[in-house]
Amino acid sequence: MRAGDALPPLEIEITRTLIVAGAIASRDYQDVHHDAELARQKGSPDIFMNILTTNGLVGRYITDHFGPGAVLRRVAIRLGAPNYPGDTMVLTGTVEDVQGDTATVKVVGANGIGRHVTGTVTVTVPGAGAGAEGTAVQGAESRP
Repeated sequence: MRAGDALPPLEIEITRTLIVAGAIASRDYQDVHHDAELARQKGSPDIFMNILTTNGLVGRYITDHFGPGAVLRRVAIRLGAPNYPGDTMVLTGTVEDVQGDTATVKVVGANGIGRHVTGTVTVTVPGAGAGAEGTAVQGAESRP
């Protein structure tokens, strides 16, 4: 973990199932997250991902990289372009600061129409001090 380190990108296919399942799992029953016709009536071209699903995907991106011992301390995100079905969001990250075993990572998630999410995540990796060897999990499994 060193300031300036880039995390490998993670591509996430945005499917209707992902959008609806994320909304249901987070108990967000707003129709724009599961009913395409009602979403269109409200001015959206289709259903779109809710912020809680995005927040979970950002957290997953960080813990997939830093490993199962990683503890998310703070996730601060802002949404931009919606995630619609049929698109792909690519998450990227850069370590901005390291204090002992805690790092601040800048995260960006972009899709075909722009930046969906931007923010920072503070993560603690027990036993990893600044510049520690083996902090990032090499070859961590990427899940869609």
